[in-house]
Amino acid sequence: MKDNNETDNEQVAQRRAKLNTLRESGNPFPNDFRRDSEAAVLVENFGNQENEALEADPKEIRIAGRLMTRRVMGKAAFAHVRDESGDLQIYAQRDALPEGIYNDVFKKLDIGDIVGVSGVLFKTRTGELTVNVREFRLLVKSLHPLPEKYHGLTDIETRYRRRYVDLLVNQESREVFRKRAATITALRRFLDRRGYLEIESPIMQSIPG
Repeated sequence: MKDNNETDNEQVAQRRAKLNTLRESGNPFPNDFRRDSEAAVLVENFGNQENEALEADPKEIRIAGRLMTRRVMGKAAFAHVRDESGDLQIYAQRDALPEGIYNDVFKKLDIGDIVGVSGVLFKTRTGELTVNVREFRLLVKSLHPLPEKYHGLTDIETRYRRRYVDLLVNQESREVFRKRAATITALRRFLDRRGYLEIESPIMQSIPG
């Protein structure tokens, strides 16, 4: 039976092989994709609209984020993309994308990859706001697997040592750091307006006194 470290090492090796394939076919880290929307804003603005209203007035959007789930069903697939504001579902069809993109790119994605998506908003039968994908770009290949969705990152020491992973998978941790950043910003503004000067000073001194 393989332990978790051995399994992770195998996954890293497989992802590195995919990255090498991307390098051979061109730029593995394109920086020319520009988004115009955030997931949470789209859900807030269009989440309550009926599908008929979205079809009557199509909303073309561009988002970018990390792939968190993926369900491939032959010639079509659903996935969730997460940006700094929240999650949004996407729907990709082989025949709706440029030739080769679905089979050669989308189906070979790994959870954690950062992607760029453009398409039109619609509602699924379950009422979830979704992007019907018309353009799809792999922006960054993730080399390390994320913790399992339902078990997550629960070990306290690991969460402290690998804070970047903790922030990726735990909503509570992200909210704590957002509130912390907002509090520090508010304190700085308050003191700046009153003429205080911020000076960086060491907390611990090697010489007492």
